[in-house]
Amino acid sequence: MNDILPEQASLWERFEDIVRDWLHAYGYRNLRTPILERTELFVRSIGAATDIVEKEMYTFADVLNDESLTLRPEGTASCVRAAIEHNLIYNGSQRLYYIGSMFRHERPQKGRYRQFHQVGVEALGFAKPVIDAEHIVMCSRLWRQLGLEYVALDINTLGNSEARARYRTKLVAYLEKNRAALDDDSRRRLSTNPLRVLDSKNPALQTLIAQAPQLIDDLDDASLNSFESMQALLREAGVKFTVNPQLVRGLDYYNDTVFEWTTRSLGAQGALCAGGRYDGLFEQIGGKPAPACGFALGIERVLELVQATQTQTANDADDVYLVHQGAMAQRFAFMVAEQLRDHGLTVIFDGSCGSFKSQMKKANSSGVRFAVIIGDDEANARQVSVKPLRIDGAQTKCTVAQAVELIKNR
Repeated sequence: MNDILPEQASLWERFEDIVRDWLHAYGYRNLRTPILERTELFVRSIGAATDIVEKEMYTFADVLNDESLTLRPEGTASCVRAAIEHNLIYNGSQRLYYIGSMFRHERPQKGRYRQFHQVGVEALGFAKPVIDAEHIVMCSRLWRQLGLEYVALDINTLGNSEARARYRTKLVAYLEKNRAALDDDSRRRLSTNPLRVLDSKNPALQTLIAQAPQLIDDLDDASLNSFESMQALLREAGVKFTVNPQLVRGLDYYNDTVFEWTTRSLGAQGALCAGGRYDGLFEQIGGKPAPACGFALGIERVLELVQATQTQTANDADDVYLVHQGAMAQRFAFMVAEQLRDHGLTVIFDGSCGSFKSQMKKANSSGVRFAVIIGDDEANARQVSVKPLRIDGAQTKCTVAQAVELIKNR
């Protein structure tokens, strides 16, 4: 787990502002759920045989209530639980999003944190593939807004539960025949979650995986037609994609469409965003059947890519550093700072009461655009001196109103 220090936090704030505007443009509304849930929720939704439940969840006993609790490892299950508990979708569909911390006991490595942050987007009550396509097109728009290039999209369809059961039988038979070639992790998954073998990143297994039976051969017409409809919408929108039969996702609740956005710019940990359809999840955790789909993007990874591909994402410099010296000047400067803020300017008020030289040094190192300087002479005249710090220009003595105009127009 790591701290996000002020110099990084400003990038996070800009990113979150962009994300909120992006989501509101598509009609998504904010939902906030607790970071703690009953462990049973994640076991029932994610799947008891998944890596997340078996090895990665932070689970502990609440001795006061005699129940098992877990720090949320992902957001979809909590979102669906909240929708069931508060009857959110039974009077109409819902487009929801959340931004927050998730927790998984990952092996420490670059780009992976045990407390990490996600933007989650969930469309509840929508059955048609047009919403699957909307989610992918949304992501494409966000990458453009962030100026990200070389982000690739893989898509696949998992079909319904009956198709996956037929396919599982074929896949297990194939993998058992090649058991000697499997690594230890794949042998373990063979008896618990064999589809996850297809998602192995072990280079020694890639030929074996490529020659495995294809799930698409067991899909029914409805799933195939839905997948084709979604692809047609993506082509109409100009979104490039690759159909990847090995893309299965690590959570049991997915059906039909799954997708993943990746980049090669972050090394081995290249996944930025992933999601898909989960039509059975409402019923699986105790609600009435309802269609749904969604996706989540990892904030740390996206911001790492933003920083790797852009020299400057936005100018978040404060407007004014307010320099003052003398008792009368301090009182006047304190009032001027509030007047400048009334006009929407950001102001750092020097609290050191040091010399003009030391305060100006701090102003220069703070990265602000202007120093507003007040001594007793300025205070007596009810004026200020404005000095540009990031652009060429002479120091100007003027009224507070004139200072506002000068700063806002430069």
